[in-house]
Amino acid sequence: MHVAEFIVSSARLTELHECSALLRRTRRRAEEIVAEARALLAEAELSGDAERVLALRADVERARQSYCKVLNAYVAICGRITEERRAIVEEQFARDSRQGLSGVA
Repeated sequence: MHVAEFIVSSARLTELHECSALLRRTRRRAEEIVAEARALLAEAELSGDAERVLALRADVERARQSYCKVLNAYVAICGRITEERRAIVEEQFARDSRQGLSGVA
């Protein structure tokens, strides 16, 4: 891997890690929102407020769908991080092989 390509790959990997950290925090908050929505729904069900129960069920479903989107994005970013790391390692291994290193040096 040429120095410029390595710098670009390293920068891309850093950006992916930053995105991953943001999505991890967002995922945790989305989990909290789903839990809060479920708690409100349970409270409404206990109180017998049928109109509120219907509204809160819709809220729980929207919160759950949003959580799934965040989770899917997080999983996709983690996959990209793995791919980027693998490409860097493979290129470094190939470079070392071309230079006559055994890989255990």
